[in-house]
Amino acid sequence: MSRADNKVVALVPAAGIGKRFGADKNKPFFVLAGKPIIIWSLELLQSISEIDEIIPVVKEDDIMTAAELIEEYVISKVKQIMPGGKERQDSVYNGLQAVLDSGSVVLIHDGGRPFADADMIIEAIHGVDGWDGVVTGVPVKDTIKEAGPCSQDSGADETIVRRTLERDVLYAIQTPQVFPYRVIREAHEKARGERFYGTDDASLVERCGGRIKIVAGSYCNIKITTPEDIFIAEALLKIRKLGPR
Repeated sequence: MSRADNKVVALVPAAGIGKRFGADKNKPFFVLAGKPIIIWSLELLQSISEIDEIIPVVKEDDIMTAAELIEEYVISKVKQIMPGGKERQDSVYNGLQAVLDSGSVVLIHDGGRPFADADMIIEAIHGVDGWDGVVTGVPVKDTIKEAGPCSQDSGADETIVRRTLERDVLYAIQTPQVFPYRVIREAHEKARGERFYGTDDASLVERCGGRIKIVAGSYCNIKITTPEDIFIAEALLKIRKLGPR
């Protein structure tokens, strides 16, 4: 699949209420350095010439708010806004229904990740040629241990280490993630039919036998999930001075 021959549609799931975030508004609309979190992501996607269309997916009650912000910040690549579902996977599935060209390339990027950069997005888009998907990721820095409960025979309600995983082969996976439309649509349909929920979109393709390539993400490409993440985001902005690119 050649980028030159295919429309690129960016889906931006941003329908989470952010239970762990604890703000008085839904997380995508929390203001970070003068702009709602989702706008940082939308402005970046708007600036990338490879992307033809952007489809935000937000809670149904937030569609009007999103529409007003998109108009205010002149995000002209947004032609439609889709309502989210109960879980993130349901929201992505809803967004896929709005992709009209079955030959499209679909880029999925969380609305809560304001610090992706154009280079990683462009590399992911161009890298999908010949693959069933491309994900961005970074090598893990910490030691990762597989854990589980103690044996019931012990009577102790404690967690124990099962084994230590080989860190050299472990990656922390981020978004953006990029797929041929037919591949990601089929994977979502299969998961939906089997009531399977994965931890990311690539995992749905993997369980269908798809081949996924990893390209370099960034340790700065954090997902804002808890209030503490706002302090990290503000620190990153101060370091960058000019804001996320």
